[in-house]
Amino acid sequence: MSDTILTNPPVSEQIREALAITLRGCEELLPQDDWVKKLARSEASGQPLRIKLGLDPTAPDIHVGHTVVLNKMRQLQDLGHQVIFLIGDFTSLIGDPSGRNSTRPPLSAEQIRANAETYKAQAFKVLDPARTELRYNSEWSDALGARGMIELAARYTVARMMERNDFAERFRAGTPISVHEFLYPLMQGYDSVALRSDIELGGTDQKFNLLVGRHLQQEYGQEPQCILTMPLLEGTDGVEKMSKSKGNYIGITEDANTMFAKVLSISDELMWRWYTLLSFRSMAEIEALQREVAAGRNPKDAKVMLAKEITARFHSAAAADAAEVDFMNRSRGGVPDEIPEVGLSGASDGSGLGIGLVLKQSGLAPSTSEANRLIDGGGVRVDSCVVSDKGLKLKAGTYVVQVGKRKFARVKLG
Repeated sequence: MSDTILTNPPVSEQIREALAITLRGCEELLPQDDWVKKLARSEASGQPLRIKLGLDPTAPDIHVGHTVVLNKMRQLQDLGHQVIFLIGDFTSLIGDPSGRNSTRPPLSAEQIRANAETYKAQAFKVLDPARTELRYNSEWSDALGARGMIELAARYTVARMMERNDFAERFRAGTPISVHEFLYPLMQGYDSVALRSDIELGGTDQKFNLLVGRHLQQEYGQEPQCILTMPLLEGTDGVEKMSKSKGNYIGITEDANTMFAKVLSISDELMWRWYTLLSFRSMAEIEALQREVAAGRNPKDAKVMLAKEITARFHSAAAADAAEVDFMNRSRGGVPDEIPEVGLSGASDGSGLGIGLVLKQSGLAPSTSEANRLIDGGGVRVDSCVVSDKGLKLKAGTYVVQVGKRKFARVKLG
C-alpha cells in the first residue's frame, strides 16, 4: 500500500511517526482513521494499545517469511504498546481453511503441544519476551462449551461465510466443506473478543478471519479492532512465496553459515523488498543505501549488510561475522574450517567405492541417481577438483568432498 500519510484532524509528530512505522511494508491498514484515533487516545491517556498476533502451531519450525508479521509486532512493541503473542492451540484442532482447496487434516493434541513449545522459543528471537503477553486460545475456547459455541455461531451468517473466496470456490467446484471449517474464523474472531485487541496482524491470506474478529467485537459491544495485513514474503527464488515445500525458505533455526549464504543468494531486486519487510533499519537508512547503490556502490555490499543483520538476529553478531568469513572463503574455492566428518567402508579391498555411493552415503546427495545428475552438472568436487567421471572410484583414504557451494564432508574411506 502507499506510505502516504493523511490524517484528519492533524495529529502530533509522535502519532505521525507511529503511523509511518505501522504502514511500513504493510498491505492494508483498515480503517486507518480508526488506528490514528486509537494512537491519539493512547498518547493522551498513557495506556498502551493491545496488539494481537495469533499463530497456529501446525508445524515445528518458523521460517523467515513468518517473521514478517513478528517484525511488525516488534516495531509496535518498541513504540511502547502491549503485544500479545497468541498460540492457537485450540484453533489448530480445527485447522485454518485459508487458501485451502480441501479440508485440512487435523493435528493431534500431542503434535500441537510440541509445536507450540518450538513456536514460543522461535518467536522470542524477534519479540522481547519480557514485554510480551503470551496466551493460548484454549484458555477461553475450551470454557465456551457447546452452549457458548451455539451462541457464538448465531452471531454470523452462512451468507457472510460464503463470501470467503476459498469457501465459494470449493462450493462451486463441488469440493466438500466440513461444517467445522466454518468454526475456524468464528473462533479466531472470538480470540479478539477475549483479548479486547485494538489491532490484529496477519498475512494477506488472513484478511477474512481478521474482519470476522472486528465484526464479533461489535456484536459483543466492544470497540472493533483495526486490522493490518502484511504481504507474503517471496522466497529465495524471488518468485513463489517462501515455503518449505518449495525449498525457497530460510529456517530461523538453520545454522548461521547456511542462513548467511541463503540471504546472499537472493536477487538484487528482491533484496530491497527484504530490507523493507525484514530489516530493523529505518526507511531513511534503507533509502540512503539504495541511493548509494544507484550511484555506483556494489549491491553486494548492501546484501552482505542484510545477511549479517538477519543472521545476527537469530544467532549472534559474532556468528554473523564468522559466517561472512566462511562465505568469502568458500567463494574463493576454500574449504570451511568446520565440516562434518563421515566414515565409510567398502574401499578396503583396493577396488574403491563409487563416487555416487560416496555422495549418497555421506549425505551429500539423496540418491545415486541424483549424485549422477550433480556430477553431470559439474557440481561435485573431490579435494577441490571437479568430478566429471560418474564411474570414479575412491580408494581408501581421506577426501574433502564438495557438492555445490555449501555442502562439504570430510570422508574417510576404509
